[in-house]
Amino acid sequence: MKAVIWHGKRDVRVEDAPDPRIEEPTDAVIRVTSTGLCGSDLHLYEVLTPFMAPGDILGHEPMGIVEEVGSEVPDLRPGDRVVVPFQIACGHCFMCDTGLPTQCETTQVTGEGMGAAIFGYSRLYGAVPGGQAEYLRVPQAQFGPIKVPEGPPDDRFVYLSDVLPTAWQAVEYAAVPPGGTLAVLGLGPIGDMACRIAKVRGAERVFGVDLVPERLARAQRRGVETYDLRAFDNEKSLVHAIQDETGGRGPDAVIDAVGTEAHGSAAAKLAQQATALMPRKLSAPLAERFSIDRLGALHMAIDLVRRGGTISLSGVYGGMADPMPMLTLFDKQIQLRMGQANVRRWTDRILPYLTDEDPLGVEDFATHRLPLAEAPHAYEMFQRKQDGAVKILMQP
Repeated sequence: MKAVIWHGKRDVRVEDAPDPRIEEPTDAVIRVTSTGLCGSDLHLYEVLTPFMAPGDILGHEPMGIVEEVGSEVPDLRPGDRVVVPFQIACGHCFMCDTGLPTQCETTQVTGEGMGAAIFGYSRLYGAVPGGQAEYLRVPQAQFGPIKVPEGPPDDRFVYLSDVLPTAWQAVEYAAVPPGGTLAVLGLGPIGDMACRIAKVRGAERVFGVDLVPERLARAQRRGVETYDLRAFDNEKSLVHAIQDETGGRGPDAVIDAVGTEAHGSAAAKLAQQATALMPRKLSAPLAERFSIDRLGALHMAIDLVRRGGTISLSGVYGGMADPMPMLTLFDKQIQLRMGQANVRRWTDRILPYLTDEDPLGVEDFATHRLPLAEAPHAYEMFQRKQDGAVKILMQP
């Protein structure tokens, strides 16, 4: 089969890889029909290279058609159309039973001290071959795959793999009160969708912050009050502008949908680049122990949210030595919630929104649809924010 294979920093290639097969009775194999390129993939493309190995197959947002199932997968049949969540979870352990499949005790990558395994996401999360490929082996298929109906285009459902549950959880964790206010920092795929979900769930006003014109325009068309970071002298003045719109207090909640790719810290950027250039035997332990995130978006969220409000983190952070303004967090009595999205916890609540009326705008959410063979171009375009790229789907 053809697959998107990691070879090094900013070096991904579409090459031949072994066809997957059933290895455990709880496995399934699917033929991939659509697969997304996620902002988290860019961390592997650039920042988390110490944890990658040449030959790793990327991707964690696939959907497709079931080709084969193991003997302990009772609810799937060849020919079923399914979306595959990015995390791999069993559905029956203590953590899964408490609604936290991200912490699945069956697939936890205990050797790395991490939670549930993730498709195509480095040795930190199990080095499981990913879904940017023609075929995909799906472990724990008795729980993970989400069956969806035939007929509607893939765009209607593919975002159940990651974008929709991640944005839904971001809004859920933000706990915006009825008729309340929410600010979303970063209007990439997750931030954009979080704005849409917040609006349909009853937030009175949603403020969106970004510095990419195409992203700001997309959000504005959906009724979001947008703020272009480039139009302000500094981040403090932007914070004051939004606070002025909320009685001087700030919004009830802020979602940080940016994460470690925020532009805030030159020192952190230098540290990230330095570890990426070291030999892997040296860089991985250093990155694990001393890694520092670029915290510009998080610090803005802390300044912006009202006292007693909530910050919801959906952007990926990976630093172990991040300086946090604990005095401000404590003094403002800020609630802070975060974590990978617990996909299967939310999908049944999301499915009713994927109707013909399409209130979340999923069918035109993708800005680009490309053949899998053009994956290297897709990665480069997405990282550089070229050609209005907000969400890219690839078809094998």
